[in-house]
Amino acid sequence: VGNFINGELPGRITAVSWGMVFPRVDLWPRHPSQLYEACLEGVVLGLVLLGFSRKPRPMGRISALFLLCYGSFRFLVEFTREPDDFLGLLAMGFSMGQWLSLPMILGGAYLWYWSGKSAIMESETLKTTFHESK
Repeated sequence: VGNFINGELPGRITAVSWGMVFPRVDLWPRHPSQLYEACLEGVVLGLVLLGFSRKPRPMGRISALFLLCYGSFRFLVEFTREPDDFLGLLAMGFSMGQWLSLPMILGGAYLWYWSGKSAIMESETLKTTFHESK
């Protein structure tokens, strides 16, 4: 939200009705990609993790979900962000942010798979750890 208020890191030029003009950049309407990120990576991700963590889950499952969601949201929002001037778009037309999101998504998928094989539930581990510490 701070980047939006300061007019930093503007989105790509757009024709959508909610496009915003950032006078420090130019007078073309641009995607408010900072707000997309705040909504997806802040509000939506927070609600997903909160809802998912209410029940006991296998160890690592919540971390896996975080990596999967954050990486995916960031990858998608990057399509609306203006690429860095000094980098531009890289291989396959992806930005640096998208390339850096891919390992998060893959790592989250691997962790999800691995945590499913590990039948230890977080609540069981916490109970065992608590009782052993007494």
